Amino acid sequence: MIWEPERLDDQRHLSEGDPGGMLPAVAASAAHVRTGYRTAVESRLDRLADHGRPRAIVVAGMGGSGIAGDILAAAAGNGAPLPIVTLRSYQLPGWVGATDLVIAVSGSGDTEETLSVATQAVRRGCSLLGVGPAGSALEAIAVQASALYVPVPVTGTSRANIWLLAVPLIVAAAELRFVPADAELFERVAKSLEDMAHRCRPSSESFINPGKALALDLAESVPMIWGSSQAAAVAAYRLVCQLGTNAKYPAVYGELPEADHNLVEVFDGPLAERDIFSDTAGRTLRLVVLRDAEEHPQVTRRRETSLRLARERDVPVTELAAEGTHPLERMAGLIALGDYASTYLALGYAIDPTPASAITEIKARNSQ
Repeated sequence: MIWEPERLDDQRHLSEGDPGGMLPAVAASAAHVRTGYRTAVESRLDRLADHGRPRAIVVAGMGGSGIAGDILAAAAGNGAPLPIVTLRSYQLPGWVGATDLVIAVSGSGDTEETLSVATQAVRRGCSLLGVGPAGSALEAIAVQASALYVPVPVTGTSRANIWLLAVPLIVAAAELRFVPADAELFERVAKSLEDMAHRCRPSSESFINPGKALALDLAESVPMIWGSSQAAAVAAYRLVCQLGTNAKYPAVYGELPEADHNLVEVFDGPLAERDIFSDTAGRTLRLVVLRDAEEHPQVTRRRETSLRLARERDVPVTELAAEGTHPLERMAGLIALGDYASTYLALGYAIDPTPASAITEIKARNSQ
């Protein structure tokens, strides 16, 4: 697989190389926000408040569905009056009980890890909220337990439906009165995603298209992607995951200030060395920092120092700033940019971004 940047401005290649329609799916994010909000309201999530605020919230989900829990926690922020835990496993922790709310999220509705946790939650007497497709195995568990369920109209791969899955969780948090969110906020998020879709559209050339520009930065490198706040870290982790599933491309995730206690040492390692005579001179380390307006002051100092350290060692740097007043807005913009970049990176390598054959093969082998 050879990187050919000119492919990014070849409209025929972008169309034929994306038969599964990942680019249109990313462009539908704004519609997904609006649909997710409307579906959540119609599902009467206001009933969650009937039993008072839970002791803790556990969000069970895998892959693109699991990110929904991270988005909820970041939207609530450090001021949240209760713990919000994202669980990516088969087993519900022993401390979870009848006073806790378990939110099971699955884009397919039949993710085995999520179904396992949802079943355990019902047995322990936890409050349960399900989010997934109508008519799914997850909905059956929720219906049998007389639990709330949000039937979102998921199409295609679940990783392209992140806002259909995440928005109902924010609505639930708003009903429990620990995340300030209303119709106006979701509309602002949707409009910011529409703006990003316009700027990153396939017909927009690489020199003005932020999605293509980021793909060009990432290509032929080993990217370390760091976030400088809880919200930015969610977007950084999402980008690492999308690079893997869309572009089949490795990347390293980090969050400041923790990254300054370990990953920063990579600046002095073999991938940071540059040999101008090597055929693989471009295949070296790149630092990508996603920064946020709500950084801790010490994190801001660490970010600036880390970037300066990387540049002094000739490590290429990309710095991206979140925009918006609410954490959800800022996350949405960074996540959308990363979704476009990972898709364009795949297309630049002539990789179809939609199939996930290795994941499918693992599921098939494990089901035997």
